[in-house]
Amino acid sequence: MKASVNPNYSPAYVACHVSRSLFCAIFLMLAIMISPVAGFVFSAADDPENHAPALERHQFTSPHMGTLFRIVLYASSDSLASAAADSAFRRIEELNDIMSDYIPDSELNHLAATAGSGNFVPVSGPLFEVLQTSQMVSAQTGGAFDITSGPFVRLWREMRRDEEPQLPGKKALREASQSVGYKHLKLDESRQKAMLEKPGMKLDLGGIAKGYAADEIRQVLLHFGIESVLIDAGGDMVTGSAPPGRDGWNIAVPAHDEHDEPDPFLLTLTHAAVSTSGDLYQFVEIDGKRYSHIIDPKTGIGITEQRTVTVIGESAMLADAYSTALSVLPIPDGLALIDRKTGYSSYFEVIDGETITPYETEEFTELRENQNRSDR
Repeated sequence: MKASVNPNYSPAYVACHVSRSLFCAIFLMLAIMISPVAGFVFSAADDPENHAPALERHQFTSPHMGTLFRIVLYASSDSLASAAADSAFRRIEELNDIMSDYIPDSELNHLAATAGSGNFVPVSGPLFEVLQTSQMVSAQTGGAFDITSGPFVRLWREMRRDEEPQLPGKKALREASQSVGYKHLKLDESRQKAMLEKPGMKLDLGGIAKGYAADEIRQVLLHFGIESVLIDAGGDMVTGSAPPGRDGWNIAVPAHDEHDEPDPFLLTLTHAAVSTSGDLYQFVEIDGKRYSHIIDPKTGIGITEQRTVTVIGESAMLADAYSTALSVLPIPDGLALIDRKTGYSSYFEVIDGETITPYETEEFTELRENQNRSDR
C-alpha cells in the first residue's frame, strides 16, 4: 500500500488503501475540493519579455510492476511529452525484466539460480545499485529490511491463495529461514558482482524496486529537458520542479485528528520523494487475527500491528525501503533511524481497533509547521 496521485492535477492524494474506507471517501472529497483547475496552463503571454513556449500539462498512465504508474508533466509540446513518457515507460519495462521475481528469466532469478554455488556472478548496474542500497538499509535497520526474505515471501504467497489460509508450519518456516539473512548476500563492488552464499536463497525487491523505478523515470524525463514532473509509481512518488505559476506539488500525507477522523497533512513539495506503506488491502485474517503482507524477516510471519508509514526524502528508492523497515521496527527505533538521516522525515500512525496513535520525526514536525506558516 502506497501513496497515490490525484488524476485531476497536483495535489496527489494518498490512495484509498492507506486507511479505512471512511477515511478514503473523505480524503477523496478533500483532494477534489483542494485541487486546482485541471489542465492549468501557464502562458508566456503573461510576461511580455518571456518568449519561451508555454508549458502545458500532460498526464500518462501505464501498468507496470504489478501496479499503475502515473506521470504528470509540463512540456512545450504534445510530441515532446509523448516521446518522454514513452521512453520512461520503456525504462520501467527494462527494470522489470531485471528485478522481477515473477519473470522466470529475469536477471534477479538468474542470480538466485546460482545460490550456494560459492561463485560471484556479474550483475547489471541497476541491479547492483539496488542490492547495494538494500544491504545498507538492512545494516541500518538490523535486518528489519531484508531482500533475502524471498523464501518467506513465497510461503505467504502460496498460503494466501488458499481458500482457508493457515499460518505456515514451523517446519516450513524453519527450512525457509536457512536461506534467509542479508549477511549471506555478498557484493564485490570493484567487479560489480554478487554472491548468494546459502543454497535456496531468493531475493524479493518488492520494498525497493518501484522506488528505484520512480527515480529512474525522473532521470529519463530530465534527459528530455522536462523538469516539472510528478511521478507516482504505485505509491512511491517523486516530485520535480514546481508546476508553472505554483510553489510546488501538493502532496497529502494520510493522517487523522484527535478524534480519529481523517485529517491529512497537505505539503507543498519540489524535488522530493514520498513513500507510504501499510496493509489495508494486502493482509490475511487467520483465526481472527490480522497478518500483513509485510513480513518480519526475523520471524517469517506477517506483522500483526497495523501501521501506516510515510517517509519523505531525496530518493524514492530509499524512501521506499525505509517505509517498509519502519513498518517492522519498534516505534522508537524507527523514529531514531529517520531522525539520524539528514534530509529524511517520517509520519506514521499505529491503528489499534478504533484508536489511532500518531508518531512523527523532528524534521517532519518542522516540515508541517513550515507548511502551516506558509498557508497563513
